[in-house]
Amino acid sequence: MSEPLTTAGEGFHPHLHDTPQGRPTAPLHTRLHHIRADSLDGDTAQTGGMRRFAAISGRTTGSEKLWMGQTHVAPSTSSSDHHHGASETAIHVVSGHPEFVFIDDSGEEPQEVRLRTSPGDYIFVPPFVPHREENPDPSEEAVVVIARSTQEAIVVNLPRLYALPADEARRRGSGLHLP
Repeated sequence: MSEPLTTAGEGFHPHLHDTPQGRPTAPLHTRLHHIRADSLDGDTAQTGGMRRFAAISGRTTGSEKLWMGQTHVAPSTSSSDHHHGASETAIHVVSGHPEFVFIDDSGEEPQEVRLRTSPGDYIFVPPFVPHREENPDPSEEAVVVIARSTQEAIVVNLPRLYALPADEARRRGSGLHLP
């Protein structure tokens, strides 16, 4: 016989609320948190062409070093060019075939690179790397799960993707630059 489902935010330790001897309820960092799919938080930083939903964040669970959520990219659309500040970002493709576009300036000439993905694939986006997500499919929404190394979703929208001249990039310590 299986255990009954927990309610949103209740976690897997409902007994923590029943503390002996009148001690206060357990703080956020001493219990697990269960975030149901239907209770994701849509009040997040957004980029045109996408809908982001927080599951794990400072606001939803008290997370201090991690943000995790879902992003939906509508059919035949793309996000704005953007980066995620100092966050490292890991992306897992759940459905659809989203494409991730960035500028690679490791060669003689900067070149636009398009990573075409399938369900089950992963993408890693280093901090401050300008990029764009696209969903070229005319009828299927693309859904990805995102994890970031900061407690909130940082989104810095940009006017375009572009690379610095090589000497400027070396001086700044990065091959990509934001306006």
